[in-house]
Amino acid sequence: MYRYDNYDQAIVDARVEEFRDQVARRIAGEMNDDQFKPLRLKNGLYLQLHAYMLRVAIPYGTFNALQMRTLARIAREYDRGYGHFTTRQNLQYHWIKLDQTPDILAELAKVEMHAIQTSGESIRNISADQFAGAAADEICDPRPWAELLRQYTTFHPEFSYLPRKFKIGLIASEQDRAAIKLHDVGLRILRNDAGEMGFEVHVGGGMGRTPFVASLIRPFLPANRICSYLEAILRVWNRNGRRDNIHKQRIKILVHDLGAEEFTRQVEEEWQAIQPQMDDIPMKEFERIAAYFAPPAFETGLSDDLDLSDPDFARWVKHNVHAHKQPGYAIATISLKKVGETPGDISADQMDVVADLAERYSLDDLRSTHAQNLVLPHIRKADLHMVWQALRDADLATASLDLVTDIIACPGLDYCTLANARSLPLAQKLAERFADYDVQRDLGELKIKISGCINACGHHHVGHIGILGVDRKGTENYQLLLGGSGAEDAALAKITGPGFDEDGVVNAIERTIDKYREVRADGERFLDTYRRVGFEPFKEAIYG
Repeated sequence: MYRYDNYDQAIVDARVEEFRDQVARRIAGEMNDDQFKPLRLKNGLYLQLHAYMLRVAIPYGTFNALQMRTLARIAREYDRGYGHFTTRQNLQYHWIKLDQTPDILAELAKVEMHAIQTSGESIRNISADQFAGAAADEICDPRPWAELLRQYTTFHPEFSYLPRKFKIGLIASEQDRAAIKLHDVGLRILRNDAGEMGFEVHVGGGMGRTPFVASLIRPFLPANRICSYLEAILRVWNRNGRRDNIHKQRIKILVHDLGAEEFTRQVEEEWQAIQPQMDDIPMKEFERIAAYFAPPAFETGLSDDLDLSDPDFARWVKHNVHAHKQPGYAIATISLKKVGETPGDISADQMDVVADLAERYSLDDLRSTHAQNLVLPHIRKADLHMVWQALRDADLATASLDLVTDIIACPGLDYCTLANARSLPLAQKLAERFADYDVQRDLGELKIKISGCINACGHHHVGHIGILGVDRKGTENYQLLLGGSGAEDAALAKITGPGFDEDGVVNAIERTIDKYREVRADGERFLDTYRRVGFEPFKEAIYG
């Protein structure tokens, strides 16, 4: 993983002291909250319903054991003993005291972490495939490119005062494990017919109030031209994006209003204009960054055999373990979705367990996922059973990846000032309703995603079954959506009709699932069945 040099460390340390001064002035009454708000947002600090919330950046979801232990210590000393992993691969603390925030940022800086640009009108944390560098199906490790873009865009003047937030997703395989088409810019690394490496560029995706799947504006961009092309995209948006209406400011609105063809024409024109003025990527600099992501010292000659005689272990392997590019190794996903618990939450003690396992068994490598889980990317298959036992002892061995209880949910009205409805209790009720493993296994891949408001932090627009909490005359109401996907076959879900109360939507989902079981063909996922039979049979089942 990337390691800070002296310049990186100096920047982060200086930022901590700058914010320490800003916090002191706010506490002394020298600034009101309106004046302080843009400063705290630039440092990842929100004022939520009950307390301040700090969002910590985990670039492209990669971190190590030392960083995880620091996150655990902060959870114990400054929060209520836990952290919450988000759909941008970040971690949030929900019970932060303002006067302690500079000390927390200083603790993070000691282990090369920060909260810069995890909020505000800026380039947010760049998300990437959580299996990067380990996946058997990738053509290269996409993280050096993500790190290059992180360094290029952080504090860049063109990217610092944007009309709204801006999100970039990056993958290097056919299978989309980062939902790139639901980002402002989605990038897929590929090779052309000549074997040259480049980017497939998608622009204008996003969820929230007005969801769109991104448009493909360039099937192939030479890899060494990515910075100038991204700058051209941002220039077109900065020049034409609406700043008169907060609901119309995202780049997806501009792409939609102009049309993908006209937007592409303007980007290409801008790109041709700026290229003579830019050196783009010095490949020497890319190679410097890429050296930090060199493959770890994998052992060779290892066996791929696994003893699956323990049925509980075999179940975990079936659902939570994926193929690794190196023979004798596997990728293990740690579910943070135990039935009855809050999706994405992890206690400080559990963080320490995961850190120990990463250090001992995963070459000191950890990943967070946009589905609010964790990954140990490099486990020797011979060690998998021991890892599973340790996870089981820490209540972290839930075998449910991509099953009906692997629910994504935003913090909702339990924490968030923007939320209209609670999403966490609903996620817990749904998980309990479908807790029986035989039922989950029978249903197969079925992704439920819940948001407590229109901002869609829980990705409800791309759930196979999505749930949107809204306020209806002072009462929490839940709209049901069907047919979304955040994967390579990206699609937006369709609202079924009138909403329900909390128990009502749980029952409506059960009727939806009953209909799926009735009409599915052999081997069909829920989404496949929905696409084959259409919306109406499910709507009829839901509303009668």
